[in-house]
Amino acid sequence: MTTESTSPATTVVPPRGRADRVALPPSRPVPAPPFVSSLVAADCAAVLLAALTLDHEQRGAALLMQLTACLAALNAYAGLYRPGAIASVLDELPTLAGRAAIAWCAAAALLAAQSPRGAIGPAALAAAYAVHLAFVCGCRAVLHHRRRTAARAHPSSALVIGTAPAARRLAGVLARHPEYGMRPVGIVATQRPEPAESSLPVLTTPEEIHRAVIQNSVRDAVFAGGAEAGGAEHADLVALLRHYGCAIRLVGDTGGGRTPMSQHLWGHACRRLDPPPAHRGRLPKRALDITVAGLMLAALSPLLLLCAAVIRLSDGPGVIFRQERVGQDGRLFTLLKFRTLRPADDEEAATRWSVAHDERMSVVGTFLRRTSLDELPQLWNVLRGDMSLVGPRPERPYFVAKFSRLHPGYAARHRMPVGLTGLAQVHGLRGDTSIEDRCRFDNHYIDHWSLWQDVCILLRTAASLIRPAGS
Repeated sequence: MTTESTSPATTVVPPRGRADRVALPPSRPVPAPPFVSSLVAADCAAVLLAALTLDHEQRGAALLMQLTACLAALNAYAGLYRPGAIASVLDELPTLAGRAAIAWCAAAALLAAQSPRGAIGPAALAAAYAVHLAFVCGCRAVLHHRRRTAARAHPSSALVIGTAPAARRLAGVLARHPEYGMRPVGIVATQRPEPAESSLPVLTTPEEIHRAVIQNSVRDAVFAGGAEAGGAEHADLVALLRHYGCAIRLVGDTGGGRTPMSQHLWGHACRRLDPPPAHRGRLPKRALDITVAGLMLAALSPLLLLCAAVIRLSDGPGVIFRQERVGQDGRLFTLLKFRTLRPADDEEAATRWSVAHDERMSVVGTFLRRTSLDELPQLWNVLRGDMSLVGPRPERPYFVAKFSRLHPGYAARHRMPVGLTGLAQVHGLRGDTSIEDRCRFDNHYIDHWSLWQDVCILLRTAASLIRPAGS
């Protein structure tokens, strides 16, 4: 087993009253801010107020509902409900005006198609649009002002990440300008810091980060140097901070992407690094799992029966090996495999890392492992919903607890259903290979998930079976 020396990280807290989950490092989900709800309410109120300028026949309930839904969808897609570090209604005005114009023109065209006599004239449409835009801008100006005032009075705790000199400079900017709503409580050094006086603690290990986040209720993490946060070398740190519910912002070089003029920290470009939606693609992914797993079970049923018969004749009774594994969100499930070796006892089965070169393994067991045929019963786990075809490989509770302490990004890989194969496996990270590399690949897969990526990984897995290496 290769676990590459890493400083101890988060502690594993025993679950309270739950026997079907493994204890993962505690996370802190961030509640939806009331600021966002207020923005949505302002858009809805603007539609109703603007509708009062129309004739009675033109302001039907169906039209108002369609207009409100269309406007909310357009604004959400444009990011107008995503609060940034600081906001200005003047910077938002072009986007607000464009989305409102599209929504009102679409609603007027739909009304004219349904009832030509009740069509909205150009003058009435312009008046409704003007009232709508004025009301929205006024509401947003008030909301942004109140948000800036609250941020200045009650800034949230923040960690500043980067090389020690750059992080100290940015921490000084935040301390001198509380209007940005962040109060630095610590510096996370990405390189070995040089001895220097600092009023803030310099954090260098995952254990120190964990303690600082919990003790100070940290809600923001700011990367000095911006674009480096997206690098693979910081993937574990980003995953750990997200696990604790921290909003991550990139300050400085944000990768060349344009940001609104108001999105800055005292002249430094700033943008928020948003995580992918937690449930994005769940239905398409599940549909792919059911379709492919069902077809494969039907097509491979003769091979499954043949493997079972050969194992029974060669190694005796007990064809299927059952083992407890950790799935999505720490849930425990029973993983199925063809038996390739009979462990001495339950403790060996739960805590021994690899049996790839065990002398007790028969010729049949060795062949099944080298060809990965022993994994075929897991198609039933996929069909049941315990697993997915593609995702991080599931591990035993003993090793999940151990690796979560050693590697800060390991617990974050349980955000998605575990899989029969994954991005790490198609890059050769199977069996006795680096756990640190595996969790980095797994978190990269989750952060950049797409259905096409799943298809590509399945095709690459099928191609690798032509030259099997086993596990």
